Amino acid sequence: MLWGFIIVIIAAILYKSFFQQKPDEPAIEFPTFWKGILKQKVLFYHNLSESDKKRFEQDISRFLKKVRISGVNTEVTITDKLLVASSAAIPVFGFPGWDYTFLDEVLLYPDSFDSNYSINSKEETITGMVGSGGVLEGKMILSKPSLHRGFDNDTDKQNVGVHEFIHLLDKEDGSIDGLPATLANQKFSLPGLKLIREKTEAIRQGDSDINPYGATHEREFFAVVGEYFFERPHLLQQNHPQLYALLAKAFNQDTASTFTITTISKREIQRNDLCPCGSGLKFKKCCLLK
Repeated sequence: MLWGFIIVIIAAILYKSFFQQKPDEPAIEFPTFWKGILKQKVLFYHNLSESDKKRFEQDISRFLKKVRISGVNTEVTITDKLLVASSAAIPVFGFPGWDYTFLDEVLLYPDSFDSNYSINSKEETITGMVGSGGVLEGKMILSKPSLHRGFDNDTDKQNVGVHEFIHLLDKEDGSIDGLPATLANQKFSLPGLKLIREKTEAIRQGDSDINPYGATHEREFFAVVGEYFFERPHLLQQNHPQLYALLAKAFNQDTASTFTITTISKREIQRNDLCPCGSGLKFKKCCLLK
């Protein structure tokens, strides 16, 4: 009798553990000073409406809950984590609730690295990489200094974090080939491929303001022009209107309409906001203003 009762209890526990739907864990609370860091560092966030800022914060909270961010011979600060999460949120902001399929960890390196993952190599200078196969499947590697430079310079059309997450978006259909799944169901094929070939050839001829790295491989073109789309949307729309329209479809965003400012500085943060450094002081009393 006793054994029968114990078996029933065990069965109930196993049912609850394995079959009963579990409620979602609460999202990470978004502290005020995190918002200060985004205001100071992330131009994309700075240009959002208040309601969209809230959604961006939720995207970041969800990303930090699901994806580990680890340092390799380097410390990882909350600013590092927020910049990685922002890099992830920006390309897919047009797709609410998006979670990357092929990612469980981002590794931050203290500097650039080579294809053997050695730091400060004289042979190669790699600042970002999406892992593919083996122990690096589900991993992304980013140079920490390069990650910060991407957000510190709002006008150079380059952001390594955004670049690598665009590759990851491209990978959602199973391969990084320069043709993201977000365009798969649209009337894209012939005119889109023709446009890409024309723009790539213009880069090779030295007759383009697009980063020459975009002409090294088809998969790199999409990531490079994606950086341009999120960093200098007005300039891209002016210089490459057809390409801008294509990217607006791919990312389901109209950044040229969203962006009302083109650069940010710490002086633009409200002086009564808490300082992004996490000191707990008002911004006007913080060392960042010195």
